[in-house]
Amino acid sequence: MANLGYGFYPTHPGEVVKDELEARGITQSRFAETIGMGASVLNEILNGRRNITPITALTFEAALNIPADSLMRLQTKYNMHIARQDTSLLAKLKLISKAASVL
Repeated sequence: MANLGYGFYPTHPGEVVKDELEARGITQSRFAETIGMGASVLNEILNGRRNITPITALTFEAALNIPADSLMRLQTKYNMHIARQDTSLLAKLKLISKAASVL
């Protein structure tokens, strides 16, 4: 299970939004104010310390024209990558797989 073709480190969607803001010359504080989000919350998203939600993705789509579904796919891939690094989860999944093989 350790090698399912996910050897890369996926991009957190916040990185995409951060790059877009920088390319447009928009400050984080100005953007946060414009979309009605706390500056610290936005900063946590842009730096990969907070996940985006469907509502956040739709907000970014409305403001920056970045497709919300693309941002959500990035978030899902990122979440799966992080989960696959959880050794206690991997141990549990191994036990489940072993138990299920006798069903």
